[in-house]
Amino acid sequence: MTTVHPDPRTARTRAKLGRALLEECARRPLAEVSVAALVRRAGVGRATFYLHYADLEALAVDACADIVREAVDALHAWRGTPDPESPPPALLAFFERIAPHAALYRELLRPGGSGPLGLVLHQDLRARSRSERALVGAPDPDLVASAVAATFAGVLADWLHGLIDASPSEIAHRVWRLLIALHRTPLP
Repeated sequence: MTTVHPDPRTARTRAKLGRALLEECARRPLAEVSVAALVRRAGVGRATFYLHYADLEALAVDACADIVREAVDALHAWRGTPDPESPPPALLAFFERIAPHAALYRELLRPGGSGPLGLVLHQDLRARSRSERALVGAPDPDLVASAVAATFAGVLADWLHGLIDASPSEIAHRVWRLLIALHRTPLP
């Protein structure tokens, strides 16, 4: 089987566009960002933007999902016996990193975890959790994977929308305890 590696130019262009979007959205809501301003900031052509994305929302979902994927990758790389009182640094860093971009995330992730970003997060988190559980032979990988994905996406969305009052550090601690509890819950 041949492994296909993504074109590094594509990755660099998408990264530039993602950074530019986060910078633009730090100044104004996504609805007020224009493709023209975005491509100027990214230093790419308008045609290049449309080669990679159908619209700004598609770029926003991709950029925000990448940040979550990085955190999930870091969490799954973590090994050892989980201490419920000490979340991994990657989880703390994730919540600190998205806090300044909360307005953008709120536009893409509705309370409860729905919305365009919520769908992507649920699919990615469920697949990753299921794969990890199946790999170690843990019981009920489908059920627990669904619970983990729904819990993480739902809590993240509710926190971003102000339905859970907590600092980034506090929510990281709470989410960590929830994730540990989900993985440890004995199932019949």
